[in-house]
Order: sequence, then C-alpha cells, then structure tokens
Amino acid sequence: MPATIANDVGCGVPISIRRVSKTFGADTDRPFRALEEVNVEIEAGEFVSVVGPSGCGKSTLMLMVAGLLARSSGDIVIAGAPVDRPITDVGIAFQDHLLLEFRTALDNVTLHADIRRLPRKAIEARAKELFAQLRLTPAMGKYPRQLSGGMRQRVSLIRTLVHDPPLILMDEPFGALDALTRLQVRTDLEALWLRRRPTVLFITHSVEEAVGLSDRILVMSPSPGAIVEEIRVELPRPRPIVLGDVQEFAAYVDRIHRQFERLGVLHGIDTPALGATNGGDAEARA
Repeated sequence: MPATIANDVGCGVPISIRRVSKTFGADTDRPFRALEEVNVEIEAGEFVSVVGPSGCGKSTLMLMVAGLLARSSGDIVIAGAPVDRPITDVGIAFQDHLLLEFRTALDNVTLHADIRRLPRKAIEARAKELFAQLRLTPAMGKYPRQLSGGMRQRVSLIRTLVHDPPLILMDEPFGALDALTRLQVRTDLEALWLRRRPTVLFITHSVEEAVGLSDRILVMSPSPGAIVEEIRVELPRPRPIVLGDVQEFAAYVDRIHRQFERLGVLHGIDTPALGATNGGDAEARA
C-alpha cells in the first residue's frame, strides 16, 4: 500500500537522505554503480535543485525519494516517516507533460482526484484557481492537441500542484520547452511555490534554471554520481524573469560552471594568445 505523508496543508515537509546509494544489477557479474552514498538534509518548504551531467544519478535519486525505486543502501525519511514504499502525498512532474489526449485540460488536472477518490468539487475549485493564476482559464475546456507546448506544460504543472502536495518532485520539467517559454514557466512555478511553500526537489541540467529557482543547489559529479558541492543561493524573491543582468546570479552560475570544469564535464577551447598569433603571421609574411 502506498505511504501517506502526514503534514499540515500548505506546508512543506523535511526530507532526510542518509547514506543512500544505488547499484543496478548488484547480484550479477556486471553490477553498475549509479550513485555513491548521498547524505542530504532538506528543510520543510525548501526549494532544492540537483544539477549534474547526464547519467550522474539525479533522476535515480528522485525516484528513490518517491519510493518508486529501491535503494541499495541507506535511509530516506520524509516528515519523520521512513520511505519503504511509493508515497502518495506528492506531486511529480516529468519532461513529458503526459496529458491524456482524450481528456480536456481541466479533466487532465482532475484525473488524480478521480483515481484517488478525492473530493471532486474541492479539487475542481482549486484547479480553476490555478488555471486563473497562470492565465490559462480559456484553455480549461481544450484538448492537449489544441494547446501550445508551453500551455501543455503549464497544465501539467497545475496537475502536479492541484491537490496541494507537501512535496513536489520535478525531473527536467522544462526540458522540451523553447528558451522564452522556459523563462515564463520558471517564473510561474516560483510564483505558485511562494504561495504555499511545499518542499521541492528539482532535477535539471540547466545551471541557470537551478540558480533562478533554488534556495540550495546540489552539484553532482559524473557517474557514479556523488554530491561534490552544496550552494546556498542568497538571492531575494521573487526573482526577476530575466536574471542575466544580476551580478550575483552570474557569480553563482560561474561557480557551478567552474566546478564542472574541474570535474571534466566542461572543456574549454584552447586558443593561441593574440601576440603569438600575430608573431606567427609576421614570420610567415617575412
């Protein structure tokens, strides 16, 4: 039976991740170590992003927090209760919006309530409130094929939040969006999060996105993944939609990029010095 998180509505929950690791195929002759031991304490209502290269175990960690993937070692405790099976009081968003084509936007949002037999009127009222907050009221009666990519992703976001979960897990939710739409949806997510402050674990490849949204960023190494740095983001909220001109923002982004350079994830381009190039040209002309 899925586990339920006990908490007050509108409040986040603390998460304790202690010595958690994951090895796939541990009982075979070719085990794959996906995640080294991870130790993280996440405060109730904190927005925490995990950034790292592809294959470093970011999504694996998220699935273990959700109780959807067994751990090889360690413990995960949410709101004082150990995670030993899938949790239900959680909102999960993936890169694909996963909307059902035969249901309207509103009916897609209320699907979770229908499956769990939650109070339909209360969920529908909350859904309409969220549609209004995201300026999507005209889209409620439309089908996914009638919506743009950004609108479909915002509908997916509403579905994630409609039952006011104390915990939200997001795995590259903006990955399929164009750059301008990502900016808008990022701003929308922050605005919705600020209203009720659930705990968020946000998986992303985008350093800029992580800095723009997070209270804290966990930087991971290449596989087997390990947390190599924790960065607390001291930027005021709400954050501007365009962060590029904020000096402190650029400093956080540069710090993470430098860490990835040290890890060998990013590689600069070696170019000869200008003087040396000019000298070589002069010798050639001589």
